[in-house]
Formats: sequence, structure tokens, C-alpha cells
Amino acid sequence: MKNLSLTKFALISIAAAVITITLKSTAYFLTGSISLLSDAVESLVNLATAIMAFYMLRLMVKLPDEQHLYGHSKAEYFSSVFEGILILLAAITIIYSAVNRLLNPYEIEFNIIGLGVSALASLVNFMVAQLLYVNAKKHKSITLEADAQHLMTDVWTSAGVLLGIGFVFITKMQVLDPVIAILVALNIVNSGWKLIYRSAMGFMDEAIPEDEKEKVVAVLRAYENKGIKYHGFLTRQSGMRRFISLHLLVPGNLTIQKGHNLAEEIEKKIISVSHHATVITHIEPIEDKKSLKDISLDRD
Repeated sequence: MKNLSLTKFALISIAAAVITITLKSTAYFLTGSISLLSDAVESLVNLATAIMAFYMLRLMVKLPDEQHLYGHSKAEYFSSVFEGILILLAAITIIYSAVNRLLNPYEIEFNIIGLGVSALASLVNFMVAQLLYVNAKKHKSITLEADAQHLMTDVWTSAGVLLGIGFVFITKMQVLDPVIAILVALNIVNSGWKLIYRSAMGFMDEAIPEDEKEKVVAVLRAYENKGIKYHGFLTRQSGMRRFISLHLLVPGNLTIQKGHNLAEEIEKKIISVSHHATVITHIEPIEDKKSLKDISLDRD
């Protein structure tokens, strides 16, 4: 199954996290920079979330059962919420360490090898993030997208840290090191909050993205010149899965067979433009005024 193939990207992310933790921890011990330590802490979050993503992607592929008739696609949201919470905890840890360094100054050591090791870790994160992002878009996976976004945040964070350390050695202002760490933490907070908010919207059955909705509407509009109209158009997304329902208003003299064939044709075209869509249609006679009374979520 397509979803099962996504687990290999989670395994790649796990491997990348182990490598970057090793590299960034080495950079910290070589330089003593608290901002480099904050960078290493964020990589620990990367590892935890990559492991969570792996198990959630495996759960997603389970077939529907009696307790989960619509499948397990919302498992993705648990993964991204978990990632968001860990990101916030990492930020708190970084701020605590930075404040302690402000109160107890320590002169960091300029070590070109240490900085080079940190730069190499950032390169690993950048390459893996691009791989995850491309496949997240391809498969409409919020889990892979969240992982990719977090890794890119890590890349920019590392770039800021390395730039900041450069300023420390140029200006000899050691206070810049913990200040940069705090700025890194605030950036991480923003990333974590966005992940939690997006996942919350998923749990609330948010509508499908506007660009996908427009493609579905374009399919329906193509039938209007054939006398076919629609209403009661509802959409929601659950992880990678989309659910779309609508009422088709057709001429009342159509036979059941022709009405069924028409609905099947329209459903297939909608599925072709909306990723992993489950489409449910309901046929009504366009001449009957009662057809206009059942378009709300709570039908009268």
C-alpha cells in the first residue's frame, strides 16, 4: 500500500536524527557553545518525533475494523501534536540553559572543526527535509510534512547559531551566545505552535484545501450545461483521506439505472482530482421543491 511505503521515509528521518545528534553533540563539546547545545537538543526532538511518525504511519495502513469503520487516517494528527509538544518542551529546556549561562558566563572556544561538524549536520538535515517535503506533497501526508518543516526549522536555526557564533568571536561579546540560544528557542516555539494548531484543525474535521475544492467544483460545473445541478456540498479531511458528499439534482424522468450511472461517473471524476477521496452522492429530482430542504448538516 502507498501509506506503507511512507514508513521508509520515517526510517530515513530516524537515521538522520541519530547522525545529527552525534554531530551536534560533538560540536558542543568542542566549543562549549550553549547555542550549539540548543541545536543538539532540537535534534533530540527530531529523533523522538521521527520514531512517533514511523509508528503512526504504520497504524494508518491498518484496515478498517468494527470500531474504526472509517479507517485509522487520523493517527497522523497524533504524531504532529506529539511533535509540537516536544518542540515546546525543547524550547523550555533551551531557554533554561541559556538563562543559566547568562547568570554564569562561560567563554566559548573557537573550534573550526566543531563548527564544521555542526555545518555538516545541517547539510544532512537539509537533504532529508527536501526528500520528506517532496513526498509529503506527493502523498498529502501531514506527518511527513510536519517532519520536513521541523527539519527545515532546524536547518535555519543552525545557520543562525553558526552566524551568531561568528559574531561572538568578532565582537568578543560572550553574552551573544545565550541570547542567540533564546532567539532559537522562540523560533522553535513558533514552529511547535503551528504544528499543534494544524493538527487541532484536523481533529475538528477541517474542510479540504481550497485548491482541491476548486478542482471538485470544476468537475461539477462541467455537468451544469447538461441540466445537472448540485447542493449540500460537504467536505472534510482526515490525515491523507478526504471525505466528500453532495446531492445531485437530476431530471426526475431519469431511470434509476441512468441516475446511478451518472452518479458513478461524477464520483470517479471527483476521485481523480482529489487525493484519497471517499465520495458519497445522493440523487434528487431537480423539479421537486422538497429537494432544497435537506441541504443542511442537520436535516429537517
